[in-house]
This record gives sequence, structure tokens and C-alpha cells, in this order.
Amino acid sequence: MSLPESVGNRIRELRKAKGWTQEQLAEAAGLHYSYIGGVERGDRNISLETLEKIILALKVPPFELFQFDENTDRKQIINELMVLINSREITELEILTTITKDIFGLVELQQKKN
Repeated sequence: MSLPESVGNRIRELRKAKGWTQEQLAEAAGLHYSYIGGVERGDRNISLETLEKIILALKVPPFELFQFDENTDRKQIINELMVLINSREITELEILTTITKDIFGLVELQQKKN
């Protein structure tokens, strides 16, 4: 698979994790929906400026577009979590981290009992 195809697939995964259509991503990025379709198929050789528009619209760190692991249920859930937390304020992230650690502690405690 070529780099444009891999990046396009990753954009599609992140868009779907956000629950957006191609039209919604295009609007958020200031692009035409048919252009987004071409990017996702790997048909377009996009500029860095256009890539930046898509990254900003998706609200993900740039490195996320280059995470080309095989597509699994686990990866889909992690993508959804990334989309949910990425636009949160630092205080909200600190609260979420504390809650998550507490939940993991309870899960581990329960596993030790079983």
C-alpha cells in the first residue's frame, strides 16, 4: 500500500471514529467533500497545508495520521478515545486520568479476588 493510501485510510478511520461523514470533515477543514473522498482513497497527492487543515479539523496530533497498525476492534476503540479526549482542557484531562486510574485499580483488585 502506498503512503497516500495509508494516510487516506487513517484519515477515514479517524473521521469515522469521530462519527463524521466526508461532508462534515470537508466543511470543518474548508475543503470540498469530493476532495476528502479522493484523499481517503489515496487518489490525491495532498500538500502539507491541506494535511494540516485535515489534522486541525479532526483535532488529533499529527503523528496520529501515521499510525498504520492493522485495523482491529482495539484500535477503533483507541481512536474513539483519542477523538473524545483530544479537544478537552488540561483540567478535564487530569480528572479523566484520575478516574481512569481509579477504575483500573478496581479492575485489578477484582481480578486478584477471582
